[in-house]
Amino acid sequence: MRAARLIKMVLLLQSRPAMTAAELARELEVSERTVTRDAQALSEAGVPVYADRGRAGGYRLVGGYRTRLTGLARSEAEALFLSGVPGALREMGLQDAASAARLKVSAALLPALRDAPDTAAQRFHLDAPAWFREPETPAWLPVIAEAVWEDRRIDGGYRRGDGTVERRLEPYGLVLKAGVWYLCARVAGAGAFRTYRIDRFAAVAALDERFDRDPGFDLPGFWAEQAERFARSILRAEVVVRLSPDGVRRLPHAVDPLGAREALAGAGAPDAEGWVTVTLPVESEEVAHSQLTALGPDAEVLAPASLRERCAADAARLAALYRRDDG
Repeated sequence: MRAARLIKMVLLLQSRPAMTAAELARELEVSERTVTRDAQALSEAGVPVYADRGRAGGYRLVGGYRTRLTGLARSEAEALFLSGVPGALREMGLQDAASAARLKVSAALLPALRDAPDTAAQRFHLDAPAWFREPETPAWLPVIAEAVWEDRRIDGGYRRGDGTVERRLEPYGLVLKAGVWYLCARVAGAGAFRTYRIDRFAAVAALDERFDRDPGFDLPGFWAEQAERFARSILRAEVVVRLSPDGVRRLPHAVDPLGAREALAGAGAPDAEGWVTVTLPVESEEVAHSQLTALGPDAEVLAPASLRERCAADAARLAALYRRDDG
């Protein structure tokens, strides 16, 4: 533990001109007294750590000293590619690995480039969770993430309906979608890949046994296919809608994007007033009623008759409201 801290201290001093004891204590999560002892230990080991006394003093490396302890470990290199998503790293338990990787990269940079990490951090930040929801870290995410990195099988109890099913899984990859974590895994011995919501696992145990990854598995491709299949699976009904030019423009923002694309792709030619008629895939008549109401007078429902009647009743009630004289 102390050896790792001493290495981190050298890397910190190598990446900056000088640091105060308070700054080092904060970065290393120790007391200033421990920083003093560590600096003395480094000096005795031959690392030229120099202490400047006084209020503006601090610690620095003498004579452009460069350590060769900058080689990245596998976990650090993998975490570095995720360093733009600090929340995800923290939830997967990789924050320390990413911090060490960034320090090693910073230490290897030329002095003129050492502000690159801070410059990038001020120009790019990813906030993955959706609006108006408090993100929660699934309890079993760190365990599953470690199994993913190490290609270890897991035993998990997965909540489905009113019960829990037991599965032995080969965890291939993790996906963070709108603040929700998903596991892409293969049931051991079954061969088929499936998707599981991490927050639905009631229990997870990582096993010692490893599995051989299928070299043909492509996580981004698999997720894109699953996402489109899911979107299509919920669009079980159809409605016929007449849209104004503005309604055509606003449709993808009011309904499911996949349904909007299919509807507009199959639209006929505009009529004399510039309106087009489309057949729109929807989840249900109830959902379609809620979504199409947002288009107001730029959408006219033609079928089914029951939905047209509901929209007509809404329009009549709205017109009555605006005709009302409150005196």
